[in-house]
Amino acid sequence: MTGRRLVDWQSPNKPIPILFPVMRDAMLGMVFWEGHVVNSSEEQADGTLLLALSEDPSHRPRCGRCGSDCVLVHERRRRRVRDRDWFDRRVWLDVPIRRLDCYQCGARAAERLSWLDAGERITHRLRAWVEALVQILPIAHVAELTGLHWHTIKRIDHRRLQTQYGAFEARGVRRRVMDEFALHKGHRYATVIMDAQCMRVLWVGEGNSREAIRPFFELLGKEGCQHIEAVAMDMNTAFDLEVRAHCPNAEVVYDLFHVVARFGREVVDRVRVDQANALRSEPAQRQVIKRSRWLLLRNRDNLGDEQAVKLEELLAANAPLATVYLLKTAIKEIWFAPNVREGARRWKDWYRLTIDSGIAPAIAFAKRLRKYLRGILASAIFPLNTSVLEGVNNRIKVIKRMAYGFRDSAYFFLKIKAAFPGKAR
Repeated sequence: MTGRRLVDWQSPNKPIPILFPVMRDAMLGMVFWEGHVVNSSEEQADGTLLLALSEDPSHRPRCGRCGSDCVLVHERRRRRVRDRDWFDRRVWLDVPIRRLDCYQCGARAAERLSWLDAGERITHRLRAWVEALVQILPIAHVAELTGLHWHTIKRIDHRRLQTQYGAFEARGVRRRVMDEFALHKGHRYATVIMDAQCMRVLWVGEGNSREAIRPFFELLGKEGCQHIEAVAMDMNTAFDLEVRAHCPNAEVVYDLFHVVARFGREVVDRVRVDQANALRSEPAQRQVIKRSRWLLLRNRDNLGDEQAVKLEELLAANAPLATVYLLKTAIKEIWFAPNVREGARRWKDWYRLTIDSGIAPAIAFAKRLRKYLRGILASAIFPLNTSVLEGVNNRIKVIKRMAYGFRDSAYFFLKIKAAFPGKAR
């Protein structure tokens, strides 16, 4: 590198020498590696660039513990350190590391360097580059781009996430939403809790039992639990019981999305299968009903013109399916009631229609849902829902898919918190 010439980017056709080698190496040291100057440079067989640094005599070394100036050096060692790439070259530094004998604290500690942490083998500049890359690329791609080991990049990113999002901050949040998501295959779940107003992830924990979510309330403390006024959730008994046990002033609000989704699975799907089985002697009509699952489960507003026509024809030809589809649409009106009294009236009308329908799966569902009536009517006072959490679940799947899965749950949970830092209130 000493005898090479670089091209001025302002005049690409005019090669010019940079500086004389001694001046250039001194400048490189002062600019990039405080307290050191470049002693020599060597291009390795694999194309990497090795820069040998030496101590700058004009620079005062500082103690790694107390930060005071030191004049006594206990020992010197050399260490290979990786720096950020220069253009298409990997850059390695051969750095002298001094262990100082400090008068102030009486310790023998490594010299404090502004560009390299004690015991590290990567510079601050390289770490900042990696931290920027992992926010837009999977770790495997960053490893290929930088030439660093996968575990090194993960450690850098984990350290960044722990610094920015590791602390538990949930004070002043009065309304929350909580939901579960699949962590791994085989019915392994985790629970995510968010601020209902700014949509910031407050806490993520493995499991969906009472014991699994209890650490959140312990971190919140008795005073913090008393300030919670409403929590939106699905009809998860563990969530319900734990909230009522720790938060005496909180109102549980059951989410519309989960109720409608459960009605679709337990009622609409069941009636559809029963009607298809009753038409075994008519294969053509049976196939129409068997293939109508998504037509019946999707909202009418989300259907195209052709799909809407097919739905109307299906409902006109099959009375039981038309009835449960009407009940699925009518149950949503309970959550949009302007007050509790109106919500109770709508519930009574829906419940009476369901019982009068004579459809066994619908009647069984209505009787089970009656036990959750208080939490359903509470939506008139606290218009909360976990629909945003369903979007969060989709984003979580993307994060997991980009990393080809996560073996470290704590790291995965930090990635989730980083993906949802919240919005200004």
